[in-house]
Amino acid sequence: MVTGPHGADSEVGTLRTVMLHRPGPELQRLTPRNNDKLLFDGIPWVARAQDEHDAFAETLRGRGVEVLYLTDLLTESLASEEARGMAITSALSGLHLGDTMRAYLADFLTDASPEELTELLTAGIRNDEVRGGHGLVTSLLDQHDFLIDPLPNLLFTRDSSVWVRDRVAITSLAMPARARETQLTELIYTEHPRFRGTAKIHGWHHEHVEGGDVLLLAPGVVAVGVGERTTPAGVERLARQVFGADLAHTVLAVPIAQERATMHLDTVCTMVDVDKVVMYPNVADSLRAYAVTVTERGEEDSDLVLHVADAEPFLVAAAKAMEIDTLHQIDTGLDPVTAEREQWDDGNNTLALAPRVAVAYERNDGTNDRLEEAGIEVLRIAGSELGSGRGGPRCMSCPISREPMPRG
Repeated sequence: MVTGPHGADSEVGTLRTVMLHRPGPELQRLTPRNNDKLLFDGIPWVARAQDEHDAFAETLRGRGVEVLYLTDLLTESLASEEARGMAITSALSGLHLGDTMRAYLADFLTDASPEELTELLTAGIRNDEVRGGHGLVTSLLDQHDFLIDPLPNLLFTRDSSVWVRDRVAITSLAMPARARETQLTELIYTEHPRFRGTAKIHGWHHEHVEGGDVLLLAPGVVAVGVGERTTPAGVERLARQVFGADLAHTVLAVPIAQERATMHLDTVCTMVDVDKVVMYPNVADSLRAYAVTVTERGEEDSDLVLHVADAEPFLVAAAKAMEIDTLHQIDTGLDPVTAEREQWDDGNNTLALAPRVAVAYERNDGTNDRLEEAGIEVLRIAGSELGSGRGGPRCMSCPISREPMPRG
């Protein structure tokens, strides 16, 4: 079912279509030996995580949102022989395999059905699970080592792609554990019949930009966090592309601390209304932004002459770019200790379904109370297990279609 054209020009336009990933076998691959490498702070109870995610999806459907699942889209895309070849080549590109194991796995994956291939690409293959390809690599690797790593962070569909108006930005993920995610996402947007012909910008082979750092503050205004995952060069590349395609008039580059707790801009700030953000108060006074605009155009994106303004307080720079008097701040938590606890538990990471309607983790009582006092309808969902990878409702959702906001 296609509910309308794909695209988004804001964080708060009424959400029509979203892409999620229901936790699956890839989460069952997490162990105390590998959870740090795979970027999880704990070992989630998978069945409970699935129940929580199902309730999240039902909350969205209950508000008229079409829910697409990443693995369904991937399986349907892999019906194409060309797509299968691209996916297999990508999965086997690691230098740790060796020619003997790579040749064996290429044949094995080629013989798999689209459904089987989807599971193998997302859940991974352990050394003790192969029945051939025996050689030096398989002999010397531990039996529990992965030949193809699992992708437990697929849960966070926001990071590997982001729509900017009618184009989809394929991102470039910084952590080695997540590099293949964005390649699979690009495959979907290239090969799936629903998205075939979609104009794309950026790309996994470019400088690092992650979707959790990209906030569409208003039509024509894009804020991009620069920290642990997104680089200054990544922001410049993305800015040139959105300016070149006339997707925005201002990009705000927003430096954030390079720490696990603030890995993305949306861990400290998300929008809940056309002029309201929920923000971690411990950074509100120090968060700054550099407004980037175009002063001269050329034939290519690389010919654009960019102007970088002096840094200003984020809320001030954002309001100027959005052409509003004030971008109002709603604090996370009720006091400094509660704020720190609830920021860690993704209290800032809300998903707006429409102006003044947002999905949030139920456990962040202080933040949710603040939101409701400010006139925001809060749809509270459970996230005790989903949050073990450090991500909230916004992280777990990639809006594919939002109703456009009125332009000033």
